[in-house]
Amino acid sequence: MQRAKLFTFLLWLCALALAAWTLAQLPLADITTSITTLSAAQWLVWIGLNCAIILLLSLRWQILLQALAVPINFFRLLIIRQAGQAVSFITPGPQFGGEPLQIYWLYRYGLPLRKALLSLGLDRFFELWVNFSVLLLAVLILLFATGDGGNPTIGDWKNALLPLLLFLGLMLLLAWVLIKQPNWINARLERVAARWQHNYRLSKINQHWQSLGDDLRNTLRTQRMRFTCAIVLSLLGWLGLLGELYLILRFVGIQADLHSFLIILVAMRMALLLPMPGGVGTLEAAVLWSFTTLNLPASAALGVIALMRLRDGIILLVGLGCLRYRSKAGSPLREDDDSLLDESANENNNSH
Repeated sequence: MQRAKLFTFLLWLCALALAAWTLAQLPLADITTSITTLSAAQWLVWIGLNCAIILLLSLRWQILLQALAVPINFFRLLIIRQAGQAVSFITPGPQFGGEPLQIYWLYRYGLPLRKALLSLGLDRFFELWVNFSVLLLAVLILLFATGDGGNPTIGDWKNALLPLLLFLGLMLLLAWVLIKQPNWINARLERVAARWQHNYRLSKINQHWQSLGDDLRNTLRTQRMRFTCAIVLSLLGWLGLLGELYLILRFVGIQADLHSFLIILVAMRMALLLPMPGGVGTLEAAVLWSFTTLNLPASAALGVIALMRLRDGIILLVGLGCLRYRSKAGSPLREDDDSLLDESANENNNSH
């Protein structure tokens, strides 16, 4: 525990130091100008777009829960999602950390543990699969694009193309296995749980794993329409993210072409993959690097950073408010996991 706290402290220290160094390279006197020049209509469009993205991603999670036959109130799910996002923002790692709390809160609302785990796992799978697919597509466009002299715009594409295609192929393979080979996944889960069958309490975990595998197989077979909706919502969420970046660039006076837009996008998304809490420091450095590479004004880079961090700050405050609300909300909690595992096994037996 002490090592984890020390590691978190050192990461935050490095993140803040990198952010401070980056901001020191920018004209901080222009930071108020970047924000105060926005009109009321621009604020409304920007806030509305961010709200729409949050609602779309929460709706995706709700649809996945409905696919598992465990409907939940959308407002409750929205609060759980935003509270978990707040925890993920302040913990080390690329946008992860709040998932255990989200599973716990779903459990408190009476959802079977296996279905809470499966729904959140599927939600994260869709998010990561679409995120990396869009990111790789942007990188591939940049690699094949040519500059004025007919040369690649970002280095030798031949050296980078193979690992990118391998990574994309691995993602496609994972998606194919999930959709077309659920029995194979179920067999792997049963093999993992087989070692527990001679222990009374651990054998219940074995039943739990079997039920989870059955849920996954049955859902993939019968709920393809909802999975299709989840993919569509993921793509719409990404379109919203692209639209937000486009708006921010326009707000600071940058009318970027496709090449410049993709370089800024890829730099920022790659920065968020690094294990810094909330991308603090790395996001600022990515914006500075991309604007310097494209010979764009430093004041515009500062405006982009200011607006994006303002958005993050608002979402973080809202998430912390949801976290406080969730911690105070009273809901019945089951006393032990044995009852839950017995229920899971009974449900599984009844389904057969």
